Amino acid sequence: MIKEFKDFIMKGNVLDLAVAVIIAGAFGAIVTSFTNDILMPPIGMALGDVDFTQLKFILQAADGDAPEVAIRYGQFIKYIIDFIIIAFILFLIVRAYNKANEKKKQEEAAPAPPPGPSEIDLLKEIRDLLQKN
Repeated sequence: MIKEFKDFIMKGNVLDLAVAVIIAGAFGAIVTSFTNDILMPPIGMALGDVDFTQLKFILQAADGDAPEVAIRYGQFIKYIIDFIIIAFILFLIVRAYNKANEKKKQEEAAPAPPPGPSEIDLLKEIRDLLQKN
């Protein structure tokens, strides 16, 4: 079982997947920072100094030790914006990948140029031309 697990882990696609997950985590942090720190402040200002993360619909106010019960739709809107940014960037990456694959397939499918005369044929032509002169 340990040998099978080692073989599984050492497969290239598992390593590629691990790298992708790590990069995705870092990319998610960048997108979250972009949304929180760059995109949402001007949008909040344009809407009258609104902090989207604080937008909520209170179902039950906090009472003593009981915490507030609220629907935090502002946070939800922020996550939707994060998702749209990530989805758009992934779309661009997949689109570029597909175009590169399409170009590669076209190059592979292109017929090879017809072979020119061989070296022997060229030498025979030169010989014949020299004999004429």
